[in-house]
Amino acid sequence: MLDVTLLAAAHEELAPLLAPPVVISLVFGVFFLFLGYVVWSYRDVANRSPRKAKTQEHKAGPIDEYGHPESH
Repeated sequence: MLDVTLLAAAHEELAPLLAPPVVISLVFGVFFLFLGYVVWSYRDVANRSPRKAKTQEHKAGPIDEYGHPESH
């Protein structure tokens, strides 16, 4: 009985894949790069916000040697 179980386990077929593993990895790699591009394209959105522009108005003036805004 044990031999039949081992024989059945050895003959078990694996589920067929939709495409070869190399193609699947390339598709997911391209998708990952696309998502990276989407994230990269939003890298400066916060700096264009009017609310953030108000908080950084002091940085528009001259800066002293220590990196602080100069007093007028």
